[in-house]
Amino acid sequence: MQFLLAFVVAAPLLGAAAALLPAPPGLRGSSPDQAVLRHGVTVTGAVLAAAIVLTLGFDHDRPSRMQATTDVSWIAALDVRLHLGIDGISLPLLVLTALLTFLCAVYSYYHPPAGPSPKAFVALVLVLESGTLATFAVLDLILFFLAFEMVLIPMYFLIARWGGAGRQAAAWKFILYTLLGSVVMLLGLLLIGLRAGTFDMVALATDNGRSLSTSVQVVAVLAIGIGLAVKAPMWPFHSWLPDAHTAAPTVGSVLLAGVLLKMGTYGFVRVLLPVAPDGMHIIAPYLAAFAVVGIIYGSLACLALARPGAKGDLKRLIAYSSVGHMGFVLLGIATLTPTGVNGALFANIAHGLITGLLFFLVGALKDRTGTTDLDSLAQDTGAALYGKAPRLGGLFAFGAVASLGLPGLAGFWGEMLAMFGAFDPADGLNRPAYLTFMALAGFGTLLTAAYLLIVVRRVCMGAPAPAPAATAPDTPAPDTSAAGPGPAAARTPLTLPDVRGYEYAAWSPLVVLTVIAGLWPALLLGLTDPAVQKLLSGGKS
Repeated sequence: MQFLLAFVVAAPLLGAAAALLPAPPGLRGSSPDQAVLRHGVTVTGAVLAAAIVLTLGFDHDRPSRMQATTDVSWIAALDVRLHLGIDGISLPLLVLTALLTFLCAVYSYYHPPAGPSPKAFVALVLVLESGTLATFAVLDLILFFLAFEMVLIPMYFLIARWGGAGRQAAAWKFILYTLLGSVVMLLGLLLIGLRAGTFDMVALATDNGRSLSTSVQVVAVLAIGIGLAVKAPMWPFHSWLPDAHTAAPTVGSVLLAGVLLKMGTYGFVRVLLPVAPDGMHIIAPYLAAFAVVGIIYGSLACLALARPGAKGDLKRLIAYSSVGHMGFVLLGIATLTPTGVNGALFANIAHGLITGLLFFLVGALKDRTGTTDLDSLAQDTGAALYGKAPRLGGLFAFGAVASLGLPGLAGFWGEMLAMFGAFDPADGLNRPAYLTFMALAGFGTLLTAAYLLIVVRRVCMGAPAPAPAATAPDTPAPDTSAAGPGPAAARTPLTLPDVRGYEYAAWSPLVVLTVIAGLWPALLLGLTDPAVQKLLSGGKS
């Protein structure tokens, strides 16, 4: 088990180095580009297989205990250790990361992004995977920071080199926001480690803030929380996200929404809740308020983009929807209750599955139509995707209704549990304030349903066809039998390529897991709940 976890974290990094080497003659296939893309599929597939074996070998009867641990001294002078381990909180995120990266590699093998050589693209995706997996597996504050920062440069280059219009400005905005937040976060991590005398996250969680004064905890929560909030992204630190998603290639958007945003919320749960409980108790109402503002703001921004004539970009709309969905995650964390935190962790996984699927679908739409502009996608045929590519339209509608939280699909449980947690927050928190937050979050779900149904109607059904002009009873009907450009021909829906085989391969697992998580939430909650209970009780099982 220890070897498997170390392999999962290190294999993508080794694979990234190998991707830059010349392919052996027997493995080149039809071209060196094909060889390196196949290499990406092989490495990410091996990592996913190892993650699945790790899951099967995980002791599901004791998910609150750290398992598959490795603890080796690395920098003795600073007492920094190569400490790895997983529990019921980190294991689902580890598997989600391995799965999404593998699906992105499969998609890229058949549909490489336009841009420079695939060698650099594959290497950057693998480095990104390694950094994300390490973030969810390390148990040392310094290693956590290094892994947290490791993903920034690969994502910057994925946006700047393989992105679309405005990619340079979006990449710079992404890197500047996240780096500035990370500088402040590093100061908070150092403050905790130096005051507590250790950077070991397990020891700090067991100590449960007893070696840190309340003032130190508040300062640490503010400093670390800013860095985590930028990555989450929490309003008002979110403004880098819509530009980054709009400019990023399809694979970049899937990984950014599916796993990178989870690093911020995971940090709140893994670091701040157990290490600085008193500081979190003081800051929690403000965190909840910002989260609720993000829910309403993200939904209103999506409504503005979805209205006809707004020239709204579909990728930008889904990016703003992520601000709202991650607001529910932050609200659940801010309740400081097992119900709310479990809801936050569930919503993390659900958002990764559903939004990853939506960005895949929007990328496919752009490949087929050359645009993600909602007005252009709706057109005026009265048919749109349902008439042009019905399977693609059906999948898009599925992703949208899953995102709005339809009962029976994964998006429902996380948001519901977060609001349940707000209904009865932890002792000492202002219950009337949290009831207000719950009511506003509930209103946000209505706004979410409104804009997603508008988007489905416009993209899948198109704009209503204009009614034919009234004619006198004696006027003969126009002859539409002849082919040629005319009103009748214009009303005939154009066909688009429907879902291809490799797209089924990349998207089907996300659809299946969204349904399974929605119908059987205990599969995930059974892992997270014991670990959350232990985390909130100060390390006591």
